[in-house]
Amino acid sequence: MGTAVEGGRSGPRYVQIADEIVQQIRAGVLKPGDMVPSESELGERYGVSGGTIRKAMVEVRASGLVETRHGKGSIVKDRPPVRHRSSDRFRRSLRQGGRAAYLAESAQSGATAKVSVLSIGPMEAPADAAQRLGVPAGSQVLARRRLYFRNGTPVETATSYLPWDVVKEIPELFAENPGGGGIYARLEDHGHEFAEFVETLQARPATKGEASELLLSPGAPVVHLIREARTAEGLVVEVCDTLMAADQFVFEYRIPAVD
Repeated sequence: MGTAVEGGRSGPRYVQIADEIVQQIRAGVLKPGDMVPSESELGERYGVSGGTIRKAMVEVRASGLVETRHGKGSIVKDRPPVRHRSSDRFRRSLRQGGRAAYLAESAQSGATAKVSVLSIGPMEAPADAAQRLGVPAGSQVLARRRLYFRNGTPVETATSYLPWDVVKEIPELFAENPGGGGIYARLEDHGHEFAEFVETLQARPATKGEASELLLSPGAPVVHLIREARTAEGLVVEVCDTLMAADQFVFEYRIPAVD
């Protein structure tokens, strides 16, 4: 058996193996939807240890060409990631057209999207959400928790926290389906005109529970995104706490170069 310390001009053996697998995907030898051979099959094929193959697969996953699901192995991706256009995704015209941001983005990428509502109801605001909403810690808020699917695979979880004083006048926000354009459209229907959305992103490894919910490998990269929806009056009327499978999204921002 070979080991990962073997090297040469092309680098360590695991890098060589990873490069070969990536080239097979790009050349169409491994097609979209195909399973990448198992670690034992690859180890036998290349005559190396399991540890070397595991390191090679880390490199392959980093290419963004495969997705690994716990208990299923690695699959060649059949579609490009959803392009998360943060500069455009909350345009009023989309809401007025009855399209929520995630569904619109998924459609543009050619993916089949589904949103499953996990829970809706009052709860005490977590400390961070309360601070962002400008309410005392422990204040009652409405929490809406969703799980987002792309081509049948869970790729994102999101929990929206909304101030009780705002939502108590908007019964649609307590419904599983708040109507065309989503909760932002209903908020605007009731006079809460949006001025801006502020997002904070952090990349990190998934916790065990997060990996299980999104069917990821333990420690797989995720993006933790927190968004504040701010009105023209300067109020934050929603804090959305989102966790995204990093390999399923590309983030795009448009940044003005002038004041």
